[in-house]
Amino acid sequence: MNKPIPPHFPKLAAQLNTPIAVGGKTIPNRLWLAPMAGLSHSAFRQVLAHYGSCGLAFTEMCNAKAVPSENPRISPVFRWHEWELPSLVCQLAGSSPEELVIAAKRVEREGFFGVDINMGCSARGMIKREGGAALLKTPDKAMAVVEAVRKAVSIPVFVKFRTGWSKDIGPAVALAKKLEAAGTDCLVFHPRVAPDKRTRPPVIDNIRFIKEAVSIPVFGNGNVTTPQHCQNMLDTTGCDGVSIGRMAIARPWLFAQWTAGYTPDDNIFQDYILRLATALEQEFDPVRRIKRFRMFIPYFAANFLFGHSLLATFSTAKTMDDVRQLAKKHIRPDMPLNQSPNMNLYNL
Repeated sequence: MNKPIPPHFPKLAAQLNTPIAVGGKTIPNRLWLAPMAGLSHSAFRQVLAHYGSCGLAFTEMCNAKAVPSENPRISPVFRWHEWELPSLVCQLAGSSPEELVIAAKRVEREGFFGVDINMGCSARGMIKREGGAALLKTPDKAMAVVEAVRKAVSIPVFVKFRTGWSKDIGPAVALAKKLEAAGTDCLVFHPRVAPDKRTRPPVIDNIRFIKEAVSIPVFGNGNVTTPQHCQNMLDTTGCDGVSIGRMAIARPWLFAQWTAGYTPDDNIFQDYILRLATALEQEFDPVRRIKRFRMFIPYFAANFLFGHSLLATFSTAKTMDDVRQLAKKHIRPDMPLNQSPNMNLYNL
């Protein structure tokens, strides 16, 4: 198989494998899974755990209003395995201190490592409800939300946020200081403006301004697709670690590859898609499992030189048995890979 990136990165591995303390708890490494709606669900995390070496994982976005009454046995979002909890953070989306406090207390009772407050989602429905990136427009309200959650729980409190609603980094720097003062234990910063739907590259250097503004850990996020990108983010911004989003969906073994010298074998891509099909089958009903698969497949297909053709092939799947048959027929060891994902697919 054409291996587009070498298997060992000593300098990067040394940096990423340095433990870090967040809110009085120690995390073994500095390469984390980012929260992604419809993607960082329990089925994917099950497969991610098989490959190993992810320092901390985040759930997909959970509605703070729904969490207090959710049943994890049937909820498609507020769902986990007990073995995950020591290294799993629950991301909450909400707009008021009251609703986020009640949800955060439930998260703490369930035994999660920590709670993450979403201040980055700019989907129309989220903005209409004044949650997610809408909180960036009202820094005092964002600060009040964090203060209330911090007082309510003893577990680490994370905030993931974007640059804001303009390119000016100044408001984001000021907000970072407010969030630290309010009791945030760790910031995960995605350096894009809120309305940007990944049509422009993130301004990676802006992470440096956030890191320099606060004393708490700051993790960078945004278009890290190779170990060189990861090393560059660490070196140029001084951030404490890196949060990996869509590339983790494309190649979940990258955590082990970048931190532990793991070398994928020739059948890794077929192995991955077969494992995910089984996990989706175990975690979701037939309608949801195929919907989750269709959200996943563009990122998987983006690995390959002829990814558009592969995406079209797998779009015909109606069941996980269809997925398995297609994987066994069409995912071969000799398929040419892209150095970095095909952004035409990656940004779907």
